[in-house]
Amino acid sequence: MNDSFDVVIAGAGIVGLAHALAAAKRGLRVAVVERDRRCVGASIRNFGFVTVTGQAAGDTWRRARRSRDVWLEVAQAAGIRVEQRGVWVLAQRPAARAVLEAFVARSGMADGCRLHEAAELATLAPSLRSEGAAGALYSPHELRVESRDAIPRLAHWLAEAHGVRFFFGEAVLEADPPRVRTAQRTLHAERVLLCPGAELGGVGGERLASHALRLTRLQMLRVRAQPGFALDAPLMTDLSFIRYGGFASLPEAQALRAQLQAEEGESLAQGIHLIAVQSADGTLVVGDSHHDDGTAPSPFASEAVDRLILGHLQRALRVETLDVVERWTGVYPSGPSDCLIDAPNGATRLVVVTSGTGASTAFAIAEEVFDGW
Repeated sequence: MNDSFDVVIAGAGIVGLAHALAAAKRGLRVAVVERDRRCVGASIRNFGFVTVTGQAAGDTWRRARRSRDVWLEVAQAAGIRVEQRGVWVLAQRPAARAVLEAFVARSGMADGCRLHEAAELATLAPSLRSEGAAGALYSPHELRVESRDAIPRLAHWLAEAHGVRFFFGEAVLEADPPRVRTAQRTLHAERVLLCPGAELGGVGGERLASHALRLTRLQMLRVRAQPGFALDAPLMTDLSFIRYGGFASLPEAQALRAQLQAEEGESLAQGIHLIAVQSADGTLVVGDSHHDDGTAPSPFASEAVDRLILGHLQRALRVETLDVVERWTGVYPSGPSDCLIDAPNGATRLVVVTSGTGASTAFAIAEEVFDGW
């Protein structure tokens, strides 16, 4: 079989798949090489939540808006189910309400969003615990897919509809255009794109070393609430305000941060901010925490951290019972910016999303890479 392509991509996570789509749309012959037999990394260990509102101003927010549009196109074409749309950002404290008011008034990123009073939530979002809350922002821009289903469907569609060749179960040992060598074969391509995700020591590792990236480990759960419980849109709460740059950069966020440090110090120490989404079977995917593990992530999860996450969930949603049906950890690379795009030479690009926003921004990043290459 022909082993020559226009571009070979190492990595079949969402970043690699996004670049495969961008290349295929440009009429290029594309091969994707993935060391695992299927995608098992960060691209499926997440909420599948394409988040726009709250992303840092500038490139990240712009990329999230564009990637959301591409997700909608791809979902329809590939048969990927959009599980939920929009997001509720619940302000549980007056200081959080002040952040939302500033975001709507001054950020320039609140187009289409609406700030609601707590009294309205009983009708608009009855699953939220609105008593004692200070209101909530609703954004219509988000969408949510089931990552563990969407990623393999995306790969299958790229193969069927765009002729992308996949080589699963093959680690890239050497990438020196025009040759890409795995343990099983040698491929030839004019251009090579490396999307290593959290594999910082593999091919391209010598370039990554100079960027001093670290690995962030997170904990997540899938839980079953009482029969009939329905969450009409994903949920974020006060702790998210100091993690998402679009909120955290506002001066009003400093007062909220100080209050949270006094009231939720342990949760902040564990990097917890609450996101909850609902799947087609009614279960809720809940998380997450953030732990700086340097370059060697721990394989062990903490029950105490899970209890903290579930406590925040029970204070935000009207859940009467919670049965944990799955627990897992995820790992993603972190750096000083939201995305690293490196050009070792004219024929090679190295792309790493370094902020945990791959699902939200990868499609737009891929378009930019090929537009400028």
